[in-house]
Amino acid sequence: MKIKSVRARVYEWTGKTVPPQGNFCSNAMDLLYSRQETMSTFRFHGWTVVEVETDDGIVGLGNVALAPRVAKAIIDQYLAPLVIGQDPWDYEYLWQRMYRATHAWGRKGVTMAAISAVDLAIWDILGKSVNKPVFKLLGGRTKEKIPVYYSKLYRTDLKAMQEEAQTYLDQGFTAFKMRFGYGPAHLQKGVSENLKSVEAVREVIGYDTDLMLECYMGWNLEYAKRILPKLEKFEPRWLEEPVIADDIDGYAELNQLTSIPISGGEHEFSLYGFKQLLDRKAVSVVQYDTNRVGGITAAHKINALCEAYSVPVVPHAGQMHNYHLTMSTLASPMSEYFPMFDVEVGNELFYYIFDGEPVAKEGFIDLEDDKPGLGLTLKTEYLKNFNIIE
Repeated sequence: MKIKSVRARVYEWTGKTVPPQGNFCSNAMDLLYSRQETMSTFRFHGWTVVEVETDDGIVGLGNVALAPRVAKAIIDQYLAPLVIGQDPWDYEYLWQRMYRATHAWGRKGVTMAAISAVDLAIWDILGKSVNKPVFKLLGGRTKEKIPVYYSKLYRTDLKAMQEEAQTYLDQGFTAFKMRFGYGPAHLQKGVSENLKSVEAVREVIGYDTDLMLECYMGWNLEYAKRILPKLEKFEPRWLEEPVIADDIDGYAELNQLTSIPISGGEHEFSLYGFKQLLDRKAVSVVQYDTNRVGGITAAHKINALCEAYSVPVVPHAGQMHNYHLTMSTLASPMSEYFPMFDVEVGNELFYYIFDGEPVAKEGFIDLEDDKPGLGLTLKTEYLKNFNIIE
């Protein structure tokens, strides 16, 4: 079996979106003076789909959401020639070939995401070629079902946040993540508003459930040090990305400062990047995304590294490529879960493109033993809402 072709297409959303009301989510752009809704910088309006086909007709699907037009160009011009004609079972060799050939300019960011997409498609081929789901190739089932946490609760009206939390508490979820809407630019009033929002959610879900807090790089070290002691009484399971991803020293300082575990990693790349985080004790929870970090080949190694450091892995954003890694390792106790909302285009865009995502039931998802590969197919019903770039 040899790889015959690699095809990358960009799906750009042109359909209707409903912008969120009020304070959406703190993020790295908040520290600038721009008055526009800064979360628009981080919301995904495009996705690259990669189809890798073998000479015996097996097609593997991969995907990447970071800078989709740039990712497509990297795949078409640099990565495809490196894997065409090769045996997909030599996945380690192919990964190293892509990584080392682009190393001078692609060690982090969109190039690693592009490598991830090709690697995902290769693993999809491997599963399909032996009629096994990918998680069976990685170690098999380590859990009967995967616990998932409800990941929405963006900072809007407090009553609306409480109603949303109650809805999913009633559906059986026992873990929730909420977003802060305020950061350093909002001064002390923002601190008070952030505390109010955590208190409001805890009022609904109580203290027998997990509550995770998301900053999305919207704070700085000084602000985080000021607010962390005030958050400890709410017993959060973790505080996510308090400072910008490159500030490893800041993560390390905060992780030693507070009883609240500091988490991060969705903006980190490759085995080496995570070794640095772990060696520095910068995070207590690792949150890579398989379609960014270097694909399944890289993520599988990061899981083993985290297991050796006794640091749990909870991948970013749910989605099948992450669920297979979570199912196959004891390093991952749970996964993130985004329900499909017809209100915005962000992580939900994945669900407009792919079929096969499991739906949570009472706070758990399961992966089927009889779905080969990643278990995804391309949807057709939303194609009219996309500009597709071949």
